[in-house]
Amino acid sequence: MLSASLLLTYAFAAALVAGLMLRLWLASRQIRHVARHRSAVPAPFADRIPLAAHKKAADYTIAKARLGLIDTALGAAVLLGWTLLGGLDALNQALLDWLGGGMVQQLALLAAFVAIGGLIDLPLSLYQTFVLEERFGFNKMTWRLWLADAVKGLLLAAAIGLPVAALILWLMGATGPLWWLWAWGFWMGFNLLLMVIYPSFIAPLFNKFQPLEDESLKARVTALMQRCGFSAKGLFVMDGSRRSAHANAYFTGFGAAKRVVFYDTLLRQLAPGEVEAVLAHELGHFKHRHIVQRVVMMFAFSLAGFALLGWLSTQGWFYTGLGVIPNLSLEGSAPNDALALLLFMLAVPVCTFFISPLFSQLSRRHEFQADAYAVAQASGADLSSALLKLYEDNASTLTPDPVYVKFYYSHPPATERLARMQPTAP
Repeated sequence: MLSASLLLTYAFAAALVAGLMLRLWLASRQIRHVARHRSAVPAPFADRIPLAAHKKAADYTIAKARLGLIDTALGAAVLLGWTLLGGLDALNQALLDWLGGGMVQQLALLAAFVAIGGLIDLPLSLYQTFVLEERFGFNKMTWRLWLADAVKGLLLAAAIGLPVAALILWLMGATGPLWWLWAWGFWMGFNLLLMVIYPSFIAPLFNKFQPLEDESLKARVTALMQRCGFSAKGLFVMDGSRRSAHANAYFTGFGAAKRVVFYDTLLRQLAPGEVEAVLAHELGHFKHRHIVQRVVMMFAFSLAGFALLGWLSTQGWFYTGLGVIPNLSLEGSAPNDALALLLFMLAVPVCTFFISPLFSQLSRRHEFQADAYAVAQASGADLSSALLKLYEDNASTLTPDPVYVKFYYSHPPATERLARMQPTAP
């Protein structure tokens, strides 16, 4: 009979290979489907989307998908290297030899893992920003700005991430068998706190936020929010154009700290009525309590995750089955807590990928509901026009592969969204 450790090894390897093959198959379907429809604008959009823009969107989508193929293969190889090929075990043993067991070694293991992973991802990240995005006219990032963002990100990760990791590791070692419940409570509290402080203290470290100065648009947006029973701390314009030509608008914050943020690129591309319609869509998410539902789901799934981790961290086969020798020989002087955290974070996405279509479907349903609310509160014609402009300006393909959509798309394709708006559009 196979041991539990060997069963886990085989199951993990099978899931990793199956997931890799599925991702590559989905990406190849997307590339072929978009390329096949590149030469003609879909009939519903033929009078509003130029053929040149449609071809650019197709080329951009294909280029991103091809880069994604490389990223997927590299990610699978790195994951295999960390686990079954012994990379994480080697890193852990090296740090144990250098630092001995204890909190410092565990934090060093987490930091080294993140640093190595970042270095591995760096070439593709730079290529995407400074080559792919540049080729299609979207990148506005300079090397100086990129370096400044990187330094700020590292300092912020150290200032926030290390204390959070230290507290979770301490809870794992000091609060007994139910440590996972205490850790979950802390993690949820930290996430809620982050939602409150992010708009005022963290986001301004990377972007400038100026109050919306267009009085006519401000009055229009304020009237919309009053009709919808929504209050916000302020209306702000973000200098998104410093980094990218892509446009967006979003709500950020939690409770009394909520803000409405418009990219400066969005305000340049859309007419006032279209901006109002886009904002009405975002308000639809609040009206239907989508944000609350997602927070509740995050609470529930994270609780299940922490409970599962609490059990797995006590099972020797969990470590050995994923290529790591736990620190049993040091008579408790070297905890396995950081190892358990890292192995769990590496292994769980391999399995959850197969249920990702369920979450994508739920997200698309929420988008349809928000669209319907926007049409009722603003103008369906303006929302339709705004979406088409955003699809064109962001080079989003109008002809994605249907199977690829089911797995990856959090928003419905343009054809589906506009078809649902049409009957009620003025």
